Amino acid sequence: MKASTLLKLIGLLVVVALAYAAYRLGWSVIEPKVEARVAKIGLTPNQVAANGPLPGDVSLYLKELACQQQIPTPGYYPSLNGAEISDAQRSGIFPCASFLGSRDGANSVYAWRSEDDYPGISYINNRKPGELYIVGGEFPTLEDPNMAGPYIAKAEATTGKQIWRTYLDNLNASGRWIANANLNILDSGNIAFAWANQIVLIDGDSGQILKHNTLPAGDTPIIDVNYKHMTIAPDRTLIMKDQTRPIGCTEQGTMGILTCLAKGMKWPNSHLVAVNPDTLEVLHDIPLPEPCVSPHIITTFEGKTYIYIGMAKSARRYIWDPVSKKLSADESWVIYPMAKGQSAATAPSLIGDWVGFQLNGGGSETISSSIVIANQKDAKNMKTIFPFGELKKGEWSFAPPKAGADPENNMIYSADMGMRKVAGIKVDQATGEMKVAFVVDDTTTTFQPVIGPKDQRLLLLTNMKQSVDKEPIKLALFTANYKEQLTWRDAATGKIVAESDFFEPLTINSLTPPGFGGRVYFPTAVGKGFYVLQAMPKPGVTSAR
Repeated sequence: MKASTLLKLIGLLVVVALAYAAYRLGWSVIEPKVEARVAKIGLTPNQVAANGPLPGDVSLYLKELACQQQIPTPGYYPSLNGAEISDAQRSGIFPCASFLGSRDGANSVYAWRSEDDYPGISYINNRKPGELYIVGGEFPTLEDPNMAGPYIAKAEATTGKQIWRTYLDNLNASGRWIANANLNILDSGNIAFAWANQIVLIDGDSGQILKHNTLPAGDTPIIDVNYKHMTIAPDRTLIMKDQTRPIGCTEQGTMGILTCLAKGMKWPNSHLVAVNPDTLEVLHDIPLPEPCVSPHIITTFEGKTYIYIGMAKSARRYIWDPVSKKLSADESWVIYPMAKGQSAATAPSLIGDWVGFQLNGGGSETISSSIVIANQKDAKNMKTIFPFGELKKGEWSFAPPKAGADPENNMIYSADMGMRKVAGIKVDQATGEMKVAFVVDDTTTTFQPVIGPKDQRLLLLTNMKQSVDKEPIKLALFTANYKEQLTWRDAATGKIVAESDFFEPLTINSLTPPGFGGRVYFPTAVGKGFYVLQAMPKPGVTSAR
């Protein structure tokens, strides 16, 4: 080989080697950028903006906890949301929760999805800062109509990384009806949890099952009982009530009740039970005269512990005697709040001396929803308001969540997802007269919590957006063919202060609870786990704090 040819070959090899080195060196810089872009495919702008877990403002954690510990919640762990919904009154008021954004300027919302998956989430509760408790596995979806559960999980509050998960049932093996469950953290830090006709006490630190018992069902077949409703009396006694499924129905989930009622199946009556929170011993139980699909509330009024219950046709008051350990019906307080064509009353709401009920909890195709309030001293003193006017031909009224309430500001809130509206209603606590303060176009099946101090209240509302605009809303709901966002609104006017992107649908009739440090949790039924949301002022805008 000629020397010139050899030199050319050597030169070519050097060029190739240098090119390969340059390629490898360049790819080491490019590769992370490509991986980062691939990882962001499918993320919403809120998630891209966050680019990682959201701890909120950590300087607020201990302040918020100290604030909450000054608010009496007997029997419940004193945290931002130790109860299923705030307290024994299911008030939905979170006065110690913070909002980090601006109340009168533009805000951005940041979102991050939980590291681990929690199928079928219904409720998320706080204990100490950094701790989250989750109940799931009891909300059937089209993709998983017979999911394993229910379960209780403990997770890191910022990342959503699972610490432990305790499964309590699997309908595929047990054959039980598994429907929406509850989540309440006791003052001991442990969790009392019920499903079907079962109840357990769970160690809040380890997830270990400490105690177990079965609950009486009266005349209702055990297969059609779901003790979803648990509320704690001032003496710490667990007052429990079951949802019942129409006899012969085989549908799973709470929505199965509506499906089988539409077929004309017989709906059996519910049962009321008092349970010791430490031993789970059944102290007393009595039958109820009607089915009760919605939770009850407990309050102390004129020295007595009263239990208010919305039923299929009536609303009634019961008494818990902490001395005799007995339940009894108060026959002096019975109302029939439903107008002709309306369906079940949802969980009651307290407004001073008044008890409020949201009607059409089971839906109606003939009459719109209403709010009815009755005086605790005199049940005959009732007031009614139809905040959304008349139901038009072809419309559907469906108002499953209890009415939100803010007694300090004389407000009650009504959400009718079938009519696609939410109303703020002003209540005169002296007379009971109600006037509509605002109505906004907002489609939600979830509760309407309010956060912040009395003079700075914000209303948290989810809002659905259908995937097919002209699809009937009932069909979209039952097939989860929609997206859903969270909005922060001025609680007095309904004006939007901040709004998130649209995510997978929230679990029907659930809650977007506040978290420590100005965060809000968004549990999804069909998505992976839950979202952590945080609103912040846009650059150049002053924070509300």
